[in-house]
Amino acid sequence: GIVRRMNNELSNYLRRCVEGNRHFNLAVGIKPGTLSNGLKYSLATGNWGDQKKAMSSTAGVSQVLNRYTFASTLSHLRRTNTPIGRDGKLAKPRQLHNTHWGLVCPAETPEGQACGLVKNLSLMCYVSVGSPSEPLIEFMINRGMEVVEEYEPLRYPHATKIFVNGVWVGVHQDPKHLVSQVLDTRRKSYLQYEVSLVREIRDQEFKIFSDAGRVMRPVFTVQQEDDPETGIEKGHLVLSKDLVNKLAKEQAEPPDDESEKIGWEGLIRAGAVEYLDAEEEETSM
Repeated sequence: GIVRRMNNELSNYLRRCVEGNRHFNLAVGIKPGTLSNGLKYSLATGNWGDQKKAMSSTAGVSQVLNRYTFASTLSHLRRTNTPIGRDGKLAKPRQLHNTHWGLVCPAETPEGQACGLVKNLSLMCYVSVGSPSEPLIEFMINRGMEVVEEYEPLRYPHATKIFVNGVWVGVHQDPKHLVSQVLDTRRKSYLQYEVSLVREIRDQEFKIFSDAGRVMRPVFTVQQEDDPETGIEKGHLVLSKDLVNKLAKEQAEPPDDESEKIGWEGLIRAGAVEYLDAEEEETSM
C-alpha cells in the first residue's frame, strides 16, 4: 500500500545519494504527500487500497455517517454486512436464524438484492471491548485453582479444567463453588460486566471469556440461591420494586449531582441486569 510506496521512494532516494556521493536529507527523501494523499483518497471514496489498483481494493470501508435522524444514525452505526455476492439467488444466507434472537433486529433489513445480507444489531445489543485476563487468573489461583503446570492427571482425574480465552490455565476440585464465587464477583461489579462465564458440566470444563468482539445482550438476573444478605429468595428477580421506584423518581426529577444518578449503569452495578453472550446464554438456565 501507501507505506510500501513511501519506503520504495525513500530507498530509491538513498541509493541515488550513495551513487552520487551526496549527503542524505530525509526531508527531501520522505514526501509527505504520498501518505496524506493516499489516505485522503481512501477516506473520500471508501476504496481502501492503492489508487492505481482500485479494482482489487475493498469498497465501503469508510462511509459518510447518516445524520438524517437520530434513529437513522443509530441504525447506520449498528449495520453489519455479509460478504456474499448480491446477485446470487441463494435464500439460506438471507433467512432469519434462531441464533439471531436478541442480537440482530429481525425486521430491519433493506429490500431487494441486499435483503437479509445487510443486517442491523438490535438496539440493546452490545459488542464486548475486551479486558485483561491476568487479574481473573490471579483471582482463581487465590480461590484454590491449581495451575496447569503443577497438575497431576492421575491424582485428580475428575478435576474440572479451567480455560481463559481458550487457553487451559488450570484445574479446580470444587467447580460449583468457584463458578458461584466468580459469578457473584461479576454481579457485584468487582469484575468487568462483559466477562462471560460458561460451565460445561458434562465436559467438566469452566470457560471464561474476556476478549473483544463478542456480541452480548442484557437480561434480568434471577437469584440462583437464597441470599440472606439481601433477602432475595431463589428463583426471584434481583430487580426490586424499590429500585424501579427510584428509577421512576429519577426520571421525573433528575438529580443535580451526576454521581447520584442510577440509570442503566446503576442497574448493572446492582446486579439486576447482566450481559450474556451467545455461549453463556446456552448454559445460563
